[in-house]
Amino acid sequence: MDAVIAVAYGAAHNMKTLDMNNSLYARVRSLAEGPHAERALAAVAFAESSFFPIPPDVLLAPMALANPKRAWRYALIATIASVIGGMLGYAIGAMLYSTVGHWLINVYGYGAKMEALKQTYAQWGWLVILIKGATPIPYKLVTIVSGLLGYNFALFVALSVVTRGVRFFLVAGVLHLFGEPLRTALERNFAAALAGFVALVVAGFVIAIKVF
Repeated sequence: MDAVIAVAYGAAHNMKTLDMNNSLYARVRSLAEGPHAERALAAVAFAESSFFPIPPDVLLAPMALANPKRAWRYALIATIASVIGGMLGYAIGAMLYSTVGHWLINVYGYGAKMEALKQTYAQWGWLVILIKGATPIPYKLVTIVSGLLGYNFALFVALSVVTRGVRFFLVAGVLHLFGEPLRTALERNFAAALAGFVALVVAGFVIAIKVF
């Protein structure tokens, strides 16, 4: 009898988890397929480059999976919006550091690292922008610090186009090529995939604090 109860409980738990997973996936997919999806993607990509903590991949991925043929368009939207948002981040660092910029830098744990960052930028600024912009490390740190340290603005924009383009077009390319199996996997366990993505974002912040 105990074994039967255990099996029944496990089945009920699995069904509940499956229902929650399907419901969450349905909501995200509905947003990704909605009429305002592209504008939402642009808004998130813009904000993430200057102050918002959530990366645009959280919208880019389900949008590209829902419509793989438009994956390249979505990547282009994310790239353009991210670069423009990066310009705002640069301006915050260059003109508003004593207020907004200083607060943001302290929030991310960089208040005591500015001298080291200045030395790094003096020698390897271009490499910092290229590498950090293509990783999970929050790009806003790159844009604000670039403005604060007066990095060449034209070169900053050019490097931003390259690094953000590589980041988003790589994501779009993978989703375009392997969209169907990835979509099937997400439908089966979207909650776990979302949890993994959140963990990746958190890891990006931790890595940034440790090694930026």
